[in-house]
Amino acid sequence: MRKLLSPYNSIIPKQSLGQNFLIDENVARKIVRQINPKPTDILIEIGSGRGALTKHLIGKVKHLIAFEIDRRIVGELKEKYELDSVAIVHEDFLKTSISEWCKKYKSNVRIIGNIPYHLTSPILFKVFDEREYVVDLIIMVQREVARRIFAKPNTKDYGILSVFSQFYGNPEYMFDVTPNCFYPKPKVTSTLIKIKLHNKIHSEINEQLFKVIVKTAFGKRRKMLRNSLKYLPYDEEIIQDIFKNVDFNFEIRPEQITIDKFILLTKQIEKVLR
Repeated sequence: MRKLLSPYNSIIPKQSLGQNFLIDENVARKIVRQINPKPTDILIEIGSGRGALTKHLIGKVKHLIAFEIDRRIVGELKEKYELDSVAIVHEDFLKTSISEWCKKYKSNVRIIGNIPYHLTSPILFKVFDEREYVVDLIIMVQREVARRIFAKPNTKDYGILSVFSQFYGNPEYMFDVTPNCFYPKPKVTSTLIKIKLHNKIHSEINEQLFKVIVKTAFGKRRKMLRNSLKYLPYDEEIIQDIFKNVDFNFEIRPEQITIDKFILLTKQIEKVLR
């Protein structure tokens, strides 16, 4: 029989914080098995909530840094779980510096969490921006978002998340989780995913320009590339120079462009901008 963690104890989940507490003990243990914590790991947990994962990680890693933004829960978490090897941090993960935690513990970190679904993209983009300090990322997302992360070119789900997730790491599907495993029940099925971050990316690419091009292209995803790239943050004269001097097929839509072709496009546009 499935054992459920008690979701009540006077704390009502806040919709404004996107809280859906994990209440299935078996699923919590299964997630921890997928994390496969090691005694040398420095682990950051995003959104500790009622401690469904936290309690299973204590003693299994060198240090656990659990972020929780809800003031109502922080005191309870500190009382139950804070030890020399466990830090309960009342802070928005999006505002923290991953690099500073790495410097403190002299190690790169692993990041896990049952995150608020409306913050999936910001959290992913933050981790990608600080990827040099991150070993891997194991998080729960909406199943529809997971499809976008794994999507291939020439599909309707292929977009910014697909390109960035596959450019910066190797996304891996873990398993799906039904709404019944959460309190309150979300209206969607969830998926646990893992992204192992690349140690190195293409050294010759202008990473900032790459991100601007990908975001601009998919910002008008129904348009041909020639029309969507008109919205690049440059003067019209420069944009015309790009179309004139870059050897690329601009009469295709963004979802037809592979990551390698986005890299090629970035390199060619950079030459025009010099």
